[in-house]
Amino acid sequence: MALVAPPANDRKRVKVYELKNNDWFDRGTGFCRGAVVNQEEAKILVVSEDDPSRQLLETRISKDDGYQKQQDTLIVWTEQNGTDMALSFQEPEGCASIWDFVNEVQSRLQALAQEDGISDDMVDSTPMVLPPPSLGNLAEIENHMRAANSTPGGREALAKFILSQNYIQKLIPLVEEAEDFESAPDLHRLCNIMKMLILLNDAAIVEYVVTDDIVLGAVGALEYDPDFPLHKANHRAYLSDESKFKEVVKIEDAGIKRKIHCTYRLQYLKDVVLARILDDPTFSVLNSLIYFHQVDIVAHIISNSAFLKELFGLFSAKDYSPRRQKEGVLFIQQCTTIAKTIQGSGRNQLYQNFIGHGLLEMIQFALKHQDASIRVAGIDIFLALIDHDALIVRSYIFKALQEKSKPLTDTLIELLLIEVDLGVKTQMTEAVKILMDPMANAVAIEAIQRSNSEYLAKVKGQLPAVPHTDAFIQNFYDESARKLFQPLKRLESKQSVADLSMSEVSLFVHLVDALCYFIRHHTFRSKYFVLSEGLAARVAQLMNCPEKHMKLVALKYFRICIGLHDETHNRQIIQHRLFDPVIDILFETMPRDNLLNSACLELFEFIKRENIKMLVQHLVETYREKLQIITYVDTFQNLILRYEQMHEPATTTQELEHSFTSVDSDTTARHLANGGKWGQALKEMDPDEEAYFNGSDDEDDLPSKTVLNGASPVRPLVNYPDDDGDDSDEMDILATSTPASSATQTKGSPVLKGSPPERITEKRRREEDEEDELLASISSSTPKRRASQSSNSSTGSLQRLRRKTPNSAKDGPKKISISIPLKSGGERGEGD
Repeated sequence: MALVAPPANDRKRVKVYELKNNDWFDRGTGFCRGAVVNQEEAKILVVSEDDPSRQLLETRISKDDGYQKQQDTLIVWTEQNGTDMALSFQEPEGCASIWDFVNEVQSRLQALAQEDGISDDMVDSTPMVLPPPSLGNLAEIENHMRAANSTPGGREALAKFILSQNYIQKLIPLVEEAEDFESAPDLHRLCNIMKMLILLNDAAIVEYVVTDDIVLGAVGALEYDPDFPLHKANHRAYLSDESKFKEVVKIEDAGIKRKIHCTYRLQYLKDVVLARILDDPTFSVLNSLIYFHQVDIVAHIISNSAFLKELFGLFSAKDYSPRRQKEGVLFIQQCTTIAKTIQGSGRNQLYQNFIGHGLLEMIQFALKHQDASIRVAGIDIFLALIDHDALIVRSYIFKALQEKSKPLTDTLIELLLIEVDLGVKTQMTEAVKILMDPMANAVAIEAIQRSNSEYLAKVKGQLPAVPHTDAFIQNFYDESARKLFQPLKRLESKQSVADLSMSEVSLFVHLVDALCYFIRHHTFRSKYFVLSEGLAARVAQLMNCPEKHMKLVALKYFRICIGLHDETHNRQIIQHRLFDPVIDILFETMPRDNLLNSACLELFEFIKRENIKMLVQHLVETYREKLQIITYVDTFQNLILRYEQMHEPATTTQELEHSFTSVDSDTTARHLANGGKWGQALKEMDPDEEAYFNGSDDEDDLPSKTVLNGASPVRPLVNYPDDDGDDSDEMDILATSTPASSATQTKGSPVLKGSPPERITEKRRREEDEEDELLASISSSTPKRRASQSSNSSTGSLQRLRRKTPNSAKDGPKKISISIPLKSGGERGEGD
């Protein structure tokens, strides 16, 4: 069976949308056509209108895909990989042509499948038949619908039957009939039936439910929830209240007016009626319908110049009633709220048209209005505008400055200082901060890039440059900043801040918060502004306020200043002794472990950790006695320790030479000998000898290849047993084995070869006698003794003798090493 020919290849302009993270992403605008590939395959193709070589969409039509036609210009379906797609046609005729092509292709594909004997499709295509709607059949209808809901084919068949038979319209009268009979079971069944119909996730059914003729009956059935049998909702009373719909400027297009009503009802269904039972597919269907309705409404408003002219003319003319002006502000607020959800290109066009017709003048009108709700709406519109593109507002303000007229920033500041509504005060502070952000436009460009990369590619190179950002911010500090922080400046004449009202406390909280923002983002300008105005001392004055959140905000200011590591801020803190209130708060709150106390401790811990020497010195020198009292944390002891380490005198070279190390160190003995009664005549030890004596005293630790004064490797003559453990006396006998060395031995030198080993007791006795003799020779100061000692060293042999000497009871026994290298020729070497 041949497939139907594709529709005429005319230009059907269409937008391609893809659902990503519950948000419709615009893939671009192009021209759509249907294409038959072969007997069993057909496709929908969309080619970009900007680049005909680029294909925006190529999707194959299958017999199982659930294509849905919504409104007159929208086709929605789900790809086989699970991606939700949509085509939004410019003209209803183009949408109808592609829809007919899709239906014909699916019909032919299903016919081919039946010819091939595919039984599953035959089962799924079995028509659904429900009993006629009546109170007596409600239980049977409910059971049939539950059974059909268990399979995808049954759900599809049920949806087709409901739409083809106008079944919902036949169920609506049963609600009033059951209410007349006061039959609660029937009303509960009707509620379950209506829930199942909506949760079929069929867009056509959902759209039909919110039409004018059906919506009240549908929500009437949903008022009787069987999960809450004793409770009845009032959905009908809310939706039938026409006072909620206010037509500020008459909308001539009946289709747009109908979409406005349907959008309102869909939002009510999603947020109120079905909020407890919504599943993800139904939520997605409702969001999709709302989104595409809103896109059409915004597109109509943008294109209707006469409508915009009449709307913004309400705020320039004086003959309009205040009620209409109030409704106009609220209508524009709703438009800007809707604009947050649409693509960047549509949002940008909306704001451009609004500004061209007088949006900024309307904002000034709203900000000065007596009604707090209008001021809230005005500041909400202003925040949405500067969130979208702060450059537009800056350009407007800069133009007013050049024309010597009152800028919008001054209006914001004046209202901020006198505003009593805390919510409006907060929003105005945020508006001032966003306007003063040096990178304000980067956020808007990034948002546009995320939402619509194709639009960004079109306007790339056309984005306006930052209009005199430096001049704009400098003018703020020259003029507006002094007005903004004037209440803070006036605290200088106040003796006490304990009697501030809640409105004043809220104002100071916002002012200090704004000051913190400026210090972080306008480093050098804010630094000199704070210094010239003396604002740091005024912020410290606010720490005496009884409100704890005020103290925390003031403490946050000093934490930010110290965190910048800027000497200007640090010197200002030191000069005015601004740590006084911080330490007072610390003493008031300690040792309670609360937020205020922890914030104070973190401030001092940061100073200690970063070792800010200027502040460490000031804190210890000024508040040492107070800091020593605080012992439940070690922060302040460490601060004092840091200060003492900073002021330790530097060690001189002479002190290093006279410094003492451990008892076993040869450096100590050498310094003592050089500085003692032997004078400075002793020469430095030979490097090889010094390396030897710096080594281990244990015989087992001697290296096997150590060479001393050109002699052969040193090794012990006899390995004596270690009978006293680690504390036994040892004697190292150094000898040479070359003939030249033994020839130079004098009388009294030990014989190295052929001498019999001594007994241990005789050896120890001889060692003690020799040590006593040597100590006696050292203590003697006669030249005769020194000459005698010198004559005994003519062989150049080395003797190292050690004896145990008692030390203090605390340190235990230690060893004193006395090393006397002797050189031939009567010269005394360096003694250790």
